[in-house]
Amino acid sequence: MTNSPDTKTTVSVPTGFAALGVPAAVDKGLAAAGFAAPFAIQTEAIPVAMRGVDLCGRARTGSGKTLAFGVPMIARIEKFAKVRAPRGLVLVPTRELALQVAEVLQPIGKECDRVILPVYGGASREDQIEALQKGVDIIVATPLRLIDLMKADEVVMSDIQVVTLDEADRMADEGFTPQVEWILRHVTGEHQTMLFSATLDGQVGNLVRRYMKDPEEVSIDQPTDTVGTMHHIFLGVHKMDKDKVVAAIAKSTGKTVVFCDTKRLCDRVTDNLLDLGIDAAAIHGDLTQAAREKAITRFTDNKLLVLVATDVAARGIDIDDVACVIHYVPPIDHKAYLHRSGRTARAGRDGFAVTLAEYNQHTTCRIIQRALRLDTKPPVEVFSNDKRLLDLNLFL
Repeated sequence: MTNSPDTKTTVSVPTGFAALGVPAAVDKGLAAAGFAAPFAIQTEAIPVAMRGVDLCGRARTGSGKTLAFGVPMIARIEKFAKVRAPRGLVLVPTRELALQVAEVLQPIGKECDRVILPVYGGASREDQIEALQKGVDIIVATPLRLIDLMKADEVVMSDIQVVTLDEADRMADEGFTPQVEWILRHVTGEHQTMLFSATLDGQVGNLVRRYMKDPEEVSIDQPTDTVGTMHHIFLGVHKMDKDKVVAAIAKSTGKTVVFCDTKRLCDRVTDNLLDLGIDAAAIHGDLTQAAREKAITRFTDNKLLVLVATDVAARGIDIDDVACVIHYVPPIDHKAYLHRSGRTARAGRDGFAVTLAEYNQHTTCRIIQRALRLDTKPPVEVFSNDKRLLDLNLFL
């Protein structure tokens, strides 16, 4: 979540961030970018991070953690002294998230004379090298592209003063832990480390123990909480009627993200929705980066009603006004359910997480319900002509 700034609105200084110890120059940048007041995770994390201590933040996608780590990083790093030697590093699991974190922080950095560069695969390597040669203060990077540039001596980590691991659990889930550790071993100078994750166990816990010094923990939620007011609905559907159910929900509810397990299923569902007259587009790994960015931009600008996505492709979706998330097939576990569902019910808005279950998938729904301590009643059987689909509140 990005505090939903309205850049057309004038925000006066000092903003609500000033009371958290944010320097005047950074506060001016926040105001210029349209940020007036901090969210809960920012209120908890920024004063701790400003002291320079290591910090673990437990917060879900949509809680506002980009500013929670970005503001202290901009405030604490020194202006770069050498080319190819940034002072701040943010590691993220996907190219989409790299772009979106950079887009949030760049307007703030501009007011503070800090250059922030997204570094990720699928974009011009030469352009990134050229930017590094001109001088960059903070890089927001995916692990593989960063390692590629490090091995080519196009960027060095020896001057890094602040490191942030964003969505560390997702990086672990995607198998990036060895690459993350390789990068961290090359951060050889004195530095502060911040880590933000939905959970702090497993491989994330190992990263904390190995690469952080007595970190302080901040948390705004319990492990099974979601952000905002989220309504969970489980519907029993027939396979041949499922796309029409999705279409009916999207027409009545508004901006919708549909999660599918495979790229092929994404394409099939998208084609079926288009045939039903629904403005839909798919995002998955087989599409070009340009096509994925175009779809997300159209969706953000309300020129697209439905985005059909795989888990990996959707990691970087950071849009506050998604009305509904539809799990086309019940997720494999409650963690996947929470990460998907976290795309809605953001910035204080209500949102719906709708799971579609065929007759042989009801047990999976019950497992998710129990893990999240939800009512374990069976999915409500519906067909696409059910009038309740015109108002999902009727299922609550």
